[in-house]
Amino acid sequence: MEEKENDILTVEEKIVKMLRTVYDPEIPVNVYDLGLIYSIEVDDEKNVHIEMTLTAPNCPAADFIIEDVRMKVESIDDVKSVDIQLVFEPEWDKDMMSEEAKLELGFL
Repeated sequence: MEEKENDILTVEEKIVKMLRTVYDPEIPVNVYDLGLIYSIEVDDEKNVHIEMTLTAPNCPAADFIIEDVRMKVESIDDVKSVDIQLVFEPEWDKDMMSEEAKLELGFL
């Protein structure tokens, strides 16, 4: 049982690492550090469910960002499938960014 939990944790770490390579074309910070990823769930079969948002509901790059997340997460060897749910509750705000992102964008 513990080995399986470690395995899922490793997959989640790989997903986070991969998400840090996805950028909003208008902001020089990755989607993970921007706080756009609300949850990452990996089931026993390695199906991945990601709940994410965008900086604005009418983001012109929405399709590009979501497709980039899907392609990059699907490229991880251990991942079987990727389901991305776009949500706008809670609404994103700059307080959700990591310290590094705030620093990068001059909010600190």
